[in-house]
Amino acid sequence: MPSLFSEFRLKDIALKNRIAVSPMCQYSAQDGVPETWHLVHLGGRAVGGASLVIAEATAVSPEGRISPGDTGLWNDAQAQAWAPIAAFVKRYAVPGIQIAHAGRKASANRPWEGDDHIPADDPRAWQTIGPSPLAFGANLPRAPREMTKDDIARVRGDFVSAAKRALNAGFEWLELHFAHGYLAQSFFSPIANRRTDEYGGSFENRSRFLTETVAAVRKVWPERYPLTARLGVSDFNDESQPLEESIELIRRFKTLGLDLIDVSIGFNTPDVRGVPWGPAFMAPIAERVRREVDLPTAVGWLINEPAQADAIVRDGQADLIMLAHAELSDPHWPYRAAKSLGIAKPQDALPPQYAHWLKGR
Repeated sequence: MPSLFSEFRLKDIALKNRIAVSPMCQYSAQDGVPETWHLVHLGGRAVGGASLVIAEATAVSPEGRISPGDTGLWNDAQAQAWAPIAAFVKRYAVPGIQIAHAGRKASANRPWEGDDHIPADDPRAWQTIGPSPLAFGANLPRAPREMTKDDIARVRGDFVSAAKRALNAGFEWLELHFAHGYLAQSFFSPIANRRTDEYGGSFENRSRFLTETVAAVRKVWPERYPLTARLGVSDFNDESQPLEESIELIRRFKTLGLDLIDVSIGFNTPDVRGVPWGPAFMAPIAERVRREVDLPTAVGWLINEPAQADAIVRDGQADLIMLAHAELSDPHWPYRAAKSLGIAKPQDALPPQYAHWLKGR
């Protein structure tokens, strides 16, 4: 029976445990170029004992940034800046990266500076795009420009180019960001997509941008490395796509060569009153996806305690535990988890530079 500290193999990648650092935006880049902050942030989590460290949502094009501080992979200078970060992480964990396009949630201030749309007359602002000219609402009131078919083809190509750069930078795990109300998720969501062409309306049409993107990226991402996606499976309200549609979409991803699905929330609307917040509330849904699609799953959301994370793996609800807040508050969470779960040599979760000094502690 697998447990939190069991090895997990996917393609040619071996993870030493089931603890993964979830992508967490730092809003600290300049012109999309990661800084020393990113090296310390991501490197610190790798040194802390997680087996997989996934870099933040990284924009595939300038207009795909959430904020002016987002990292990018739309040019070679950015890829070159990512390379030493990926190399350092690889010394202690598997380096991963999430590539994304923010869609109608783009052109926003950083969260601690308002988390709202940058005023249109501000020189830092840019035109947002989306499947339909519908605003997200609340603090993001500006409607995006509806994408043409040429726009759709260009952005799909941007994902492909970003995937190639991620590979050249040394990343060995790729996650496509198809969640949280960003561009791909908004194509799939009937809340955000009111198109009447082949990219809107029916399940088949709303899925098209996502399936085309998975297929296109699969052609350039090596088979030996995992290709994964984070999908918002529900907005937990009556306007959301049914969970059954999300499961069918994941089934199609699998046929296209996706290796793992990171199960998350839609966030296509600011009204989240229906979300059943509570400890590990997404784990039962991840379990259903894992069972019905027969595809490895990852899950996060309000998973903070080692026994809780261990039970999710042992009970077959998910293969990987995605940690965000827990890793921010304790970069050495894996060591604490190993001690809590009675692992014989908990210091083995850490590199020898730390493990040597923690023997018997």
